[in-house]
Amino acid sequence: MARSSSNSPKAPRARTAKSGAKPSDDRAPVPPRKAPPPKKTRAKAKSGGSRRRPAGRASSRRGSARPRSLLGRLIRPVLKWGFLAGFWGAILVAGVLAWQAYQLPDIHDLDRYTRPGSVRMTAAEGALFASYGPLHGDPVTVAEMSPHLPAAVIAIEDRRFPTHFGVDPLGLARAMWVNLRAGRVVQGGSTLTQQLAKNVFLTHDRSLSRKVQELLLALWLEQSFTKDEILSIYLNRVYFGAGAYGVDAAARKYFSKTARDLSLGEAALLAGMLKGPSRYSPAADADRAKRRTAVVLGAMADIGYIDRDTARRIAADPYRLRGPVGRGAGHRYFSDWIYDQVPSFVGTRSDDMAVATTLDLHLQTLAEQAVRDGLSRGRALGVGQAALVALDPRSGAVRAMVGGASFRASQFNRAVQALRQPGSVFKPVVFLAALERGWQPDDLINDTPVTIAGWSPGNFDGRYLGTMTLTDALAKSRNTAAIRLQELVGRGKVRDTARRLGFTDTLTTGPSLGLGVDEMSPLDLAGLYATFANGGHPVTPHGIEEIRAGTGAALYRRSSSGLPPQVSPKAAAALTVMLSEVVAHGTGHNAGLDRPVAGKTGTSQNYRDAWFAGYTADLVTVVWVGNDDGTAMKKVTGGGLPAEVFHDFMTAAHAGLPRRPLIGTAPRNLAANPTPD
Repeated sequence: MARSSSNSPKAPRARTAKSGAKPSDDRAPVPPRKAPPPKKTRAKAKSGGSRRRPAGRASSRRGSARPRSLLGRLIRPVLKWGFLAGFWGAILVAGVLAWQAYQLPDIHDLDRYTRPGSVRMTAAEGALFASYGPLHGDPVTVAEMSPHLPAAVIAIEDRRFPTHFGVDPLGLARAMWVNLRAGRVVQGGSTLTQQLAKNVFLTHDRSLSRKVQELLLALWLEQSFTKDEILSIYLNRVYFGAGAYGVDAAARKYFSKTARDLSLGEAALLAGMLKGPSRYSPAADADRAKRRTAVVLGAMADIGYIDRDTARRIAADPYRLRGPVGRGAGHRYFSDWIYDQVPSFVGTRSDDMAVATTLDLHLQTLAEQAVRDGLSRGRALGVGQAALVALDPRSGAVRAMVGGASFRASQFNRAVQALRQPGSVFKPVVFLAALERGWQPDDLINDTPVTIAGWSPGNFDGRYLGTMTLTDALAKSRNTAAIRLQELVGRGKVRDTARRLGFTDTLTTGPSLGLGVDEMSPLDLAGLYATFANGGHPVTPHGIEEIRAGTGAALYRRSSSGLPPQVSPKAAAALTVMLSEVVAHGTGHNAGLDRPVAGKTGTSQNYRDAWFAGYTADLVTVVWVGNDDGTAMKKVTGGGLPAEVFHDFMTAAHAGLPRRPLIGTAPRNLAANPTPD
């Protein structure tokens, strides 16, 4: 039985003419109708569906649909994955920046950063001459410093500093082009702001992480500070070589002036050193430093700060070094001696300290020159080293100290650390002990052979002059007369006199005591002779007057001892008269000056040491020459090279000073021939 069409779920589709089938007889013919287009034509076509479009329309659509499908296959994935890559790349970059920002140090307070403490030393006249540790000057703003300095730094380091935002794209592009053309890195593109970020907060490694942090810090600095503030912070922190951090420290180190007083040429030198503080330091290479200074002056002319004629004129003679850097290393013997003493006065500290010393820079220069000239003459005589100490006779303040031929070659301070036999320089202690016990300069003593417990001293020349006065015996440095006098006075009395003069080391108890067999340093002997010079008041040789903390608080201040005379003033005056005869007519005639002077020569056995110790009313000076290993010199005596060095130094040191008498009366004339001791 045929099913009704109403019960059929779907009407049967008419067959096409192509199939050749006819409709059945029991059904009415159904006219062909147009089928609705399928919803997903592409999908069905792709899956082999049976539905088809009319031939005419299908062919017309395929001609335009296929190109769009190909572009879609190409563009849509690119857009899709490009968007995803950009999205996640942005997140990654943001994460990296956030992480680098998190890793940055605390940058909200630039003054919170600690640094090692420094010790700066000033001479008696107040000039800085040495520093230990990183030297930091007083903070100065751009408005307070010399106007030449900011102009020089901007001209040579970052000409677009006033206008860029912390990073200079043009500068980076220029640097890249120059480096590409050169085939190596010859130019950097960092701005002053980036340099500040790197120098203050970061390390100098060349990692990508450090560069990212540098850029972030530069942008932060530009947002947080004005241009003048950035430049001020930079110039107060940057390194200028020679241990100087900051422009004020550099000005003091190189020119003994503040940053406010820098001249055009001085400012150009400091600005030029920023590229390489050690390479362009005038202490390392004076010619290279001047060439670099000329480059900076040319850059300043390029930006219109100065004209070309001014740049050429200043470049011909840009600066004169007057600070510690320009003085050489000779003062280091003194400054090292001072530095080693600081903890004993104030303990171990990590903060800044300022030490006011007793050094006279003018006298120090003269002392270095006198020793240098003396050594040049003494080389042929087998002299390898020398030392000189000069004191104020009233206070014991050290005014000059030379501890050797070259500090760079040897840091051993022979003026303080070397203990050598003083020889006849010690004899005045014996004569002073006798004068204190009633002997007079005109009393007689025998210069004849003497034997004590099997020991027989001899004279330098092998001769004996018989009976003579104490004054003559000291002036001619007669050994046998001095030992005979010592035995008459008593060795214990001689040791006691030396102790009261300030010599605290243990002295020998044997009969050779009076010939200076106990080792002493030049500084020790200078203290003894200062007591002779001032009339019997013992002094302690010293180099520190005051120590202050970086805050200005006083940590130590030397007070005058005010000690009463420890030896008879009358005996001290008499001894001074006798020692003036040593110079006038005795072994020390080469040390004569244009004013009253007293002193004594000394030569140890086999010419291993040669000394001269003497004084005027203004200065006490001790000179030693010899060799570190005790090698004998070629018959160099205290009356030779040491007396000549003493003469050269003291003549220059007293230039322009009035002639002042020594304690006691004017020396008398002696009819005696000089002897070579």
